[in-house]
Amino acid sequence: MSVHIDITGLRPERVAVVPSPLAELGMALHALSEPAHHPGLQGWVTGVTARLDPHLADRMCEADFLWRTTFSDLFLPCAGLPDRGTLPGGTLAEELDLLDKLSDEQFVDAALEFTCTPGYGSGGPTALSDPEVRRRTLDLAAARGPQQLRFSERLLADPPAIRAWLRQFLRDCDEAFLAEAWSRLRHQLAADARHKTDLLRHKGMAEALAAVSSAITLDEEAARITVDKLGRDDGTATGESGGLLLVPTSLGWPHLMVLYRHGWQPVLHYPVGSPELAAPPNLERLALRMTALSHPVRMRMCRYLARSAYTTSELAQTHGMTAPEISRHLAVLKKAGLVTTRRRGRYVLHQLDVAVVARLGSEFLEGILR
Repeated sequence: MSVHIDITGLRPERVAVVPSPLAELGMALHALSEPAHHPGLQGWVTGVTARLDPHLADRMCEADFLWRTTFSDLFLPCAGLPDRGTLPGGTLAEELDLLDKLSDEQFVDAALEFTCTPGYGSGGPTALSDPEVRRRTLDLAAARGPQQLRFSERLLADPPAIRAWLRQFLRDCDEAFLAEAWSRLRHQLAADARHKTDLLRHKGMAEALAAVSSAITLDEEAARITVDKLGRDDGTATGESGGLLLVPTSLGWPHLMVLYRHGWQPVLHYPVGSPELAAPPNLERLALRMTALSHPVRMRMCRYLARSAYTTSELAQTHGMTAPEISRHLAVLKKAGLVTTRRRGRYVLHQLDVAVVARLGSEFLEGILR
């Protein structure tokens, strides 16, 4: 349940931390389309939506699969340029120029990436070059609905026209709401980028990545970065000539995005500015906890353990089971971190950690949205 990035041969000077106005626009569009993913932005979303031009709001629906379901790689075009070390532009106009430098195949493949293509990061034939992939792409688009099918057909028939449409749409979004938001956020993002860059230079990559997110770890011996995140497959290697880009986002919290498309520079797009209430468990621990609670006997035990502390013998008598059977169920709950124990004289008392169980709902949501 993790995404891996191979950093074999990666030189320290090829690691950069840079904010991106185009990436922040992508996250703004996502927040406007899926406000439930961003409870901390409800005020901003409400304000933008209230003053949004109806025509622009309609246009936001034409290709919302580029930002509603996930975060399209089109919002980080610098990663797709041949040198695999290009940095984001300082302005939206500069980044739109980088978007224009992607080849038609890159543009189409990225635009259809998650919803209409069979794979991601494989580097195989694309819908523009292979008739069979094209047929499969349109079949998948049709399954998503007539709107996505129409967009996909237009994209495959005339990529330059869709490029022009997207460029104008993004410029209109900038004028409508991003420019004002970016004027406030860019200083915070730039400060975070400077902080992470200082950590890279003076403390090393492991400490810098740990500061980016507790979900990111570095195995220096294996030359591999692991991101505790639900993903389809492993990230691609950077190679000696490649780079690694870290892009901070404010509007994107709590999403931790990983770009690992074949032939592109890997990117970690990480949230800043919204501190977590508590460090969430990794996905393996989360799955362990949910599995522990799914057993009907353990659920009945939790009903009692949530109200008071019980000994093993008391639980066995209450549930009509043997003490060893109860002990085995308690062991599962303890391993998942759901039950605490304390000694009272010669008795060992077990009790449910209600605070941990109460967090499971939000932790599950954060885990799958990460």
